[in-house]
Amino acid sequence: MDTAWLTLTSTMTEHSITMWTQSDVCWKCPLQQVLHVHVRVKPDTYNNVTVLVNTSFITEIAIKIVDNATYQREVCRLNKKFREYGNYSLYVNPNNTDTDQMMADCTLVAVNETWDSNTPIIAAVGILIGMAILWVIIKYLYRNHYLYKVMFCLKTEYLINSDLGTPTNMNPGDNTKNIDKTKQRLKSLDTFRGISIVTMIFVNYGGGGYWFFKHSRWNGLTVADLVFPWFVFIMGTAMAISFRSLVRKATPKKQLLLKIIKRTIILFVLGLFINSSGGHNDVSTLRIPGVLQRFAAAYLVTALLELLFAQAEPYYEDVWWRCVQDLVVYWPEWFINLALVAVYLVVTFGIQIPDSTNCPMGYTGPGGISENGNYANCTGGIAGYIDRWLLGTAHVYQHGTAQKTYQTTVAYDPEGILGTITTIFICFLGLHAGKIIITYKSHRGRIIRWLIWAVFLGSIALLLTKCSQNDGWIPINKNLWSLSFVLANGSLAFILLSVCYLTIDVWHIWSGAPFFYPGMNSIFLYLGHEVLGGYFPVQIKVPPTHAARLAMNLWGAAFWVIVSVYMHYKNVFITI
Repeated sequence: MDTAWLTLTSTMTEHSITMWTQSDVCWKCPLQQVLHVHVRVKPDTYNNVTVLVNTSFITEIAIKIVDNATYQREVCRLNKKFREYGNYSLYVNPNNTDTDQMMADCTLVAVNETWDSNTPIIAAVGILIGMAILWVIIKYLYRNHYLYKVMFCLKTEYLINSDLGTPTNMNPGDNTKNIDKTKQRLKSLDTFRGISIVTMIFVNYGGGGYWFFKHSRWNGLTVADLVFPWFVFIMGTAMAISFRSLVRKATPKKQLLLKIIKRTIILFVLGLFINSSGGHNDVSTLRIPGVLQRFAAAYLVTALLELLFAQAEPYYEDVWWRCVQDLVVYWPEWFINLALVAVYLVVTFGIQIPDSTNCPMGYTGPGGISENGNYANCTGGIAGYIDRWLLGTAHVYQHGTAQKTYQTTVAYDPEGILGTITTIFICFLGLHAGKIIITYKSHRGRIIRWLIWAVFLGSIALLLTKCSQNDGWIPINKNLWSLSFVLANGSLAFILLSVCYLTIDVWHIWSGAPFFYPGMNSIFLYLGHEVLGGYFPVQIKVPPTHAARLAMNLWGAAFWVIVSVYMHYKNVFITI
């Protein structure tokens, strides 16, 4: 999967040749030698060697003539995005017409190009959209009794109605006039959470093997990089609403503090439980950081700040700054969070790694072969050093996303200590989204403010990155949870929240299904998919193709959606 065959054929009679390749996803990486084709011995024969090449990204290829044992001279270079399972031939023929030095012509020929590997995902999206449209149509027909009229002829319907009366619409959604809407649960929040957890399950199960459903190798942003920050964001949003409710009830702060500490400990311990699954229960090598551990830390800090500054009725009518009171009233929380961000930036870019002669201050690269291997042991810069120093190399993640592409040898944990600071900040951005809900009562006021924040955060992220993947001041980087990464995800989270809120709670054109149900039991689903992901019937072994794996991974996500629907109708809601 994600490979093609490339055969290098040489007709050189006096020189052997070498082929060097590199993927364009590897930032500032030198080309690596993959083939050496020797001089052909007989005039009527050709020397050829076949190698597998990656099809996920553009591959850069260089052909060099070996003039002597120590010197190789490049004669051609080309870039190609190969098609999965394709068969290609690269012919190298001598050409010394215009020079005294031996030169060569390179010709790349597609012997057999197969179908586009993205076809399964396009088909899957089309099928899912078709199913959604069909469900909406059936639901509409059912609610308006059109199905009833189709199933029975008009005469039969008339007789039934004469004897028994016209059927009554028992849909509880139609009798909403007397419901106090102010006390209704915002389904958009649960739907947002459900979108995050279902997408997380899908990408964790493999995402069909597609690169855009995997985490970025280093800099960049993929679908897989969105779900964790979004989950943290919506945790903050729900926190604002729940704390307002508790403060209204005059719940003692001591009781709230104990609840915060209890939930933090439970989340952290559950994270260690997940890390120890699959036989990784050796205490001497147990990974300490993790997703739930990061949740715990972000929740602890944000909840403690909210405990100090939450207000029961944070709305002021007769003040000149009422349009921005969501900022003014909670300025201490903003001050503390921005101070934490400042600390993160100072530590990341202003502190030299101790006892390091080759790791420059402010280095945030992947190390390994990047930049000609000059900073091979500097993976993650000061962030990686802090984790290895405080936790020990054996207790951090050993198989980072940069390992294969950049050939790194230093352990690096994407859920490490320093990145927790920016995780706290995106949790606070979610908290502020919740503050907008409890401060402003009009739909328009909420949505306008969310969209303003989306544009503002997104603009700063684009500025920091210079609209570039690798060449900005602060590139988007999930491994580091860089500031631009958090701002970009915060921007997208505000947009998604606005869309969910409009379609579900304002226009009522979407019920939130099926994502609403997983959002009601998100922690249970996260634990369940982690523990049972390798067992039947959640996942089974399938052929190594995108189509087969996509179907299996979609089923894995759908399985947990079905579980959440069952739990909902059984009124089973597991919270921490």
